[in-house]
Amino acid sequence: LVCLICSISDLLLIFLGIFLFEYFRNFFTDEVELVFNILLLAFLVYFVISKIRIKYDDLRINFENNPIPLKNTVIKTLGFTYLNPHVYSDTVLILGNLSKNFAFYDKLYFASGASFASIIFFYSLGYMSSLFSKFIKKKSVWNYINIFIIFFMIILIIYVINDTAQSLNIFLNN
Repeated sequence: LVCLICSISDLLLIFLGIFLFEYFRNFFTDEVELVFNILLLAFLVYFVISKIRIKYDDLRINFENNPIPLKNTVIKTLGFTYLNPHVYSDTVLILGNLSKNFAFYDKLYFASGASFASIIFFYSLGYMSSLFSKFIKKKSVWNYINIFIIFFMIILIIYVINDTAQSLNIFLNN
C-alpha cells in the first residue's frame, strides 16, 4: 500500500511538475528564470552541505515490527509525501527545469520515463526493505548512501551551474 501511494503520488507530481513548470515558463522572463536557477542552485548546495555534515551517531531508527493500522499508514504516507518539500523540489524544480527545453511530446516521454523509474524505485525499496533492514543499521552503509547522494547532487549542481551560466549570458546580452 505504501509503495502504491508513493508511486501514484510521485507520478502525479512528476507530470504536474513538468507541465506546471512549462505553463509558468510562459510567464518567465529571462530574469525570473535566472532567479529560479539561482534558488535551485542554492537549495542543491545547501542539501549537499547538509549531507556532508550529517552525524550518524544522532541517527535513530525504530526497527520494531509493530503493525500500524491501515488508516494511520495511509495518513502518514500521504503526509510524508505531500508535506515533504523535497518532493516538490524534485518534481517541479529539478525535473521541470531538466525538461524545460523539451518539445511537448518529449516532455510526455520524459515524464513517463521518470514516473516509471519512480515506480520501480518505490516498489524495489518497499519489497527489499526487509533485506536492507539488516544492513541499514550499520554506520558504513549510511556513509555509502550519503556518498552516492552527494555525488548525484553534485552532478545536478554542475548541470544547474551550466544552465544558470547560459541564462546569465542571455540576460547580460539583452
